[in-house]
Amino acid sequence: MEDAHARTGDEVCRFFGTSSDGLSDSQVEELRNKYGENELPAEEGKSIWELIFEQFDDLLVKILLLAAIISFVLALFEEHEDQTEAITAFVEPFVILLILIANATVGVWQERNAESAIEALKEYEPEMAKVVRQETHGIQMIRARELVPGDLVEVSVGDKIPADLRLIKIYSTTIRIDQSILTGESVSVIKHTDVVPDARAVNQDKKNCLFSGTNVASGKARGIVFGTGLNTEIGKIRTEMAETESEKTPLQQKLDEFGEQLSKVISIICVAVWAINIGHFNDPAHGGSWVKGAIYYFKIAVALAVAAIPEGLPAVITTCLALGTRRMAKKNAIVRSLPSVETLGCTSVICSDKTGTLTTNQMSVSKMFIADHASNDSISFTEFTISGSTYEPSGKISHNGREINCAAGDFDSLTELATICALCNDSAVDYNETKKVYEKVGEATETALVVLCEKMNVYGTQKSGLSARELGNVCNRVIQQKWRKEFTLEFSRDRKSMSSYCVPSSGGSGAKMFVKGAPEGVLGRCTHVRVNGQKVPLTASMTQKIVDQCVQYGTGRDTLRCLALGTIDSPISPNEMNLEESTQFVKYEKDITFVGVVGMLDPPRQEVMDSIKACNHAGIRVIMITGDNKNTAEAIGRRIGLFHENEDTTGKAFTGREFDDLPPEQQSDACRRAKLFARVEPSHKSKIVDILQSHGEITAMTGDGVNDAPALKKAEIGIAMGSGTAVAKSASEMVLADDNFTSIVSAVEEGRAIYNNMKQFIRYLISSNVGEVVSIFMVAALGIPEALIPVQLLWVNLVTDGLPATALGFNPPDLDIMDRPPRSANDGLISKWLFFRYLAVGTYVGIATVGASVWWFLLYEEGPQITYYQLTHWMRCEIEPENFQDLDCEVFEDNHPNAMALSVLVTIEMLNAINSLSENQSLLVMPPWKNIWLMAAITLSMSLHFVILYVDIMATIFQITPLSIAEWVAVLKISIPVLLLDEILKFIARNYIDGKPATQGEKLKTAGGLAALVGLCVCYFAWMLGPYVDEINHALLGPALRYVDAQTQTDREL
Repeated sequence: MEDAHARTGDEVCRFFGTSSDGLSDSQVEELRNKYGENELPAEEGKSIWELIFEQFDDLLVKILLLAAIISFVLALFEEHEDQTEAITAFVEPFVILLILIANATVGVWQERNAESAIEALKEYEPEMAKVVRQETHGIQMIRARELVPGDLVEVSVGDKIPADLRLIKIYSTTIRIDQSILTGESVSVIKHTDVVPDARAVNQDKKNCLFSGTNVASGKARGIVFGTGLNTEIGKIRTEMAETESEKTPLQQKLDEFGEQLSKVISIICVAVWAINIGHFNDPAHGGSWVKGAIYYFKIAVALAVAAIPEGLPAVITTCLALGTRRMAKKNAIVRSLPSVETLGCTSVICSDKTGTLTTNQMSVSKMFIADHASNDSISFTEFTISGSTYEPSGKISHNGREINCAAGDFDSLTELATICALCNDSAVDYNETKKVYEKVGEATETALVVLCEKMNVYGTQKSGLSARELGNVCNRVIQQKWRKEFTLEFSRDRKSMSSYCVPSSGGSGAKMFVKGAPEGVLGRCTHVRVNGQKVPLTASMTQKIVDQCVQYGTGRDTLRCLALGTIDSPISPNEMNLEESTQFVKYEKDITFVGVVGMLDPPRQEVMDSIKACNHAGIRVIMITGDNKNTAEAIGRRIGLFHENEDTTGKAFTGREFDDLPPEQQSDACRRAKLFARVEPSHKSKIVDILQSHGEITAMTGDGVNDAPALKKAEIGIAMGSGTAVAKSASEMVLADDNFTSIVSAVEEGRAIYNNMKQFIRYLISSNVGEVVSIFMVAALGIPEALIPVQLLWVNLVTDGLPATALGFNPPDLDIMDRPPRSANDGLISKWLFFRYLAVGTYVGIATVGASVWWFLLYEEGPQITYYQLTHWMRCEIEPENFQDLDCEVFEDNHPNAMALSVLVTIEMLNAINSLSENQSLLVMPPWKNIWLMAAITLSMSLHFVILYVDIMATIFQITPLSIAEWVAVLKISIPVLLLDEILKFIARNYIDGKPATQGEKLKTAGGLAALVGLCVCYFAWMLGPYVDEINHALLGPALRYVDAQTQTDREL
């Protein structure tokens, strides 16, 4: 039943066939068959096997899995010369499988966490309900799940509402419902039984309905169930959450795209390497068997696939994000979903809740006035401003900008005003020792009056030496000791006020009633006004001026919630009062003497204005979305800088209803311009997120209630409040421990820094993989012995490269990081220029790696110093003895070239990590010690490399051998040019790609600098290769000369 609020209680009863004694058993059974059980269905999550298989549904993972299976099969069926070789053959598939299992485990764990949000809604389902049914006399307790629409249910203070109810009778003076989890309202709501004639009323306006999962703050009532299970408001939220699919983050999307592209490239290169060597399948080195030759080159293709895939990337990304979450936790932003850390960096719109995020959610009196002079029909006021925006009982009372002492007696009425605040009050302030903050005990508005009383300190109470808890109520206690409260006439909707009957503690007569309430409810019953301790008759003209002053407080920039305070100096005797009948209370609260008015609001957080400026500066739009009314929200918007002081909010601020009334095109335009949406429901939040996402915006949404959960789940970044509900936290990616908007801005800054660092290490790892691919391709193309084997490539990808890549996550953020607009979610990880740059660096890495192996064979004085022909035709060693004279064919099985190639690859990668400190800044500007963690990671990586080189068992597994000093000198000489090459590319990026020289002089200077760098590079290679001129000639010309000599000898013999 969707319109229960717009019908009378009797109409709802007739609709369901409910009598005054409730439903009969047959009706209950019939209605249960029609509407089902009153519970939220359990979430049907994916099975563990479904989740596991999903982790392997990725092209790169499939290629790695295929490589592992092929390696395993080949290791199983291949002939091995000894036991050691047989064991090492299984190392590669075993390591690949370990990597895949580790990645799948992390993926399954994250998926499992994501499913907890819907299950968390279960905690708002009450277990029991008090129901009236025909077959049982009186009220019976049943399980809440057994309720059906049409049941009569009773609720009282402390109860959790078991289903959506339409109130039909209120037994207490009032009934207050805390429905903040559902509507976001910061104070409990007074409900009534009257019809709400608006068919389109939002939940906040359905004052005659109680919603499932909310709590009774005070009072007792009876209602008829009109919604159960998924048809309740909380059930609709559950349905919306279940239908909301989590989107991949921009980084995940980019990595997926990169993976697909990389998979295609790998497949093409693997096939190409295998195809270009078809002619070598029958080489004697393979025993003359075409099948063995095919398998040999198939293994090289597998090695190529292993080399091309950055296996360490998932682990490095996870580590970097985890480190980022630790830094963010220190800034009160607790991250639940690791990938969302990076998404924060491209956030372009922040949709923020008002209450508790932009404001403190701690009602505070900021202004008040008392009568200064009154005669005839004129009245003037003395106004005061009060500082402090939380429940902390410290602040200043100022008049005309000057601080005053309320205990000095300059303003007599302030003492009486403080007395009313302290005595016409059932709330208090408490100090939370754990959180080190003051918290309310009771109603927010009354707590604000308690704090005001402490700030005023009208009796000059000494506060030195008191504990924080004692300071919360010390001034209130002094006043309460002077008076004894006999009873309270509770607030009711008809008179809009409450009062306390108090007698002096010293005894005797002089009882008074202290009254507070809405100005329109209290002023009509005021007959006098207090002026400097004297009672002055109140005229209609004076009353109107007080009302005008209240209107001024309640509109414009302030939009304060006003309470009028007064005293009944001579109340009627309690014996003449009927305290059981609340409708009579208005007769006892008459002949009131008006004392003053206090204006309070949920004040904006002091630091929010600067944070909004920072967002605007960073190109991030802030939209306030609140369930509060539009005027109050606009006033807060002006105070925090969302709107300028005199800005026209037309077209920039909408209520939920105004937004609904717009056609789709205008709704889209509204979301482009709007800064404020007020009086919204959960469906509005989700709709706004949908429209913003259709504009290509990356949206961060804050919320704390159950009502916020669908939008939190739908937004790219859902941000829950630390004080919020478990549902909101479960549906979100991030939780703000301090509920503070400023923490979001800090988190965005951190997200941008993390993304920049991630770009650096992703590019670093990719350039390493390009180098490995180039080296294997060159080996296959040239036909030389393989320089790197798969297990070595895995070691480099996972361990050697992984440590510096992780350390790059500690790069300090750029100083201008919050001066740039948010990056587009469509921006690629690698631009065309960067692709060329890392291709160039990767190509050198590959050439240098193969070059180190070739150097050992051809040029090293302690090496075999064979010719280039012999090296590239090594498989023909046994069948062409004339071209391999005095050469033992076993030399091609030596592990020294592999050790040289691996050492050069590792050393170059360490230098490449230093290059990655900054995308375009020279090492002269950004030296390595700027990131001490990187230096430590490089040291550790090199240490691990020494371990596998010089520890026998490791050297056996990795098929390498220790290097001599001369070999290490060669390794360094071959590796260092990567620094020079990247400096040249960075110079080009700074001066020709990102910005171009403006004047002719600058152009000449830039060209000169580039020429100098290139010249330095050429000189270095000349210096490095100069000593090897003879060896190079021998290597290149040797085979040809030998062939000519052999041919000449043959001719002579003939």
